[in-house]
Amino acid sequence: MNGTTAPSPWLPTAPCTPGRCAAHPDSGTDHAAPAAGAALAAVRLAAGIGTVLLGILLAPAAGLLRPPARLALVRFWVRTVVRAFGVRVRFEGAAVPAAGPLLVVANHVSWLDIPLLAAVLPGRMVAKAEVRHWPVLGTIAALGGTLFIDRDRLRALPGTVSAMAGVLAGGGRVVVFPEGSTWCGRAGGRFRPAAFQAALDSGADVQPVRIDYRPTGAAAYVGDDPLGASLWRIVTTRRLTAEVRTLTPISGTRFPDRRSLAAAAQRAVAPQRAVAPQRAVVPQRAVAKDSANLPFSSVHQRDRSSPASASSSRTPA
Repeated sequence: MNGTTAPSPWLPTAPCTPGRCAAHPDSGTDHAAPAAGAALAAVRLAAGIGTVLLGILLAPAAGLLRPPARLALVRFWVRTVVRAFGVRVRFEGAAVPAAGPLLVVANHVSWLDIPLLAAVLPGRMVAKAEVRHWPVLGTIAALGGTLFIDRDRLRALPGTVSAMAGVLAGGGRVVVFPEGSTWCGRAGGRFRPAAFQAALDSGADVQPVRIDYRPTGAAAYVGDDPLGASLWRIVTTRRLTAEVRTLTPISGTRFPDRRSLAAAAQRAVAPQRAVAPQRAVVPQRAVAKDSANLPFSSVHQRDRSSPASASSSRTPA
């Protein structure tokens, strides 16, 4: 996407850009970790790419295994890939159903989201058609049975939703990023409702997942950020940690339509803000002093005048 081409009005966009978000000088408790040495970073990069290529080479042989063994191997592989790039991972939250159809939905920050979800909730990913042509990642996506959607053709959307519903009706899992675009992690986008129609049509539950990274900016893959730059930023960041929290599944039977179901999933995935302890104050001064009751201001609120051409177009969803 560039400044001379008007974006499609229905495509999801985000105000996040590499310079403002990925390279953001975090403040407060979210300080950037010290940079890893060039030699260590080079080792991580080689190990990560090597692990990815090894998995691709072994994919035909893995296809001969029984489904449980193949699933276990895939989960081991994607965890190894993430760790090889130097990313520490913490999985926590509600217990995940061992079997049965699930529409897995998560916030979207980075290409790392894909292997992280595959490690805990493997399923058929939904990705934009451009991903099929990405080097390495496109091959992995195709081998994993990704459902590709042409985002420039609105008429193709019902067919994709129908394909998702078919997978769910057959007892499978579908993984989608309903924001439709990557965000930096300090702010998030609205969950688009289309994918939730597949859960309603098939009677499948929705499994919300929250993904966070510390430090936040290092993993963000936003705007026109090149994949190579993202890889280097990740391998040069020490103590980069990904936190994957599975939340309580949501039954679609509780909601009358896809919009209300999408809104419920968005509320579940939204970051939980800590509540400051109550302090005794003089009543007439309480309003003036209680800044914790002020509305939360988005990290991007000051950038609302940013042109649409600066918004994120990089997304596997």
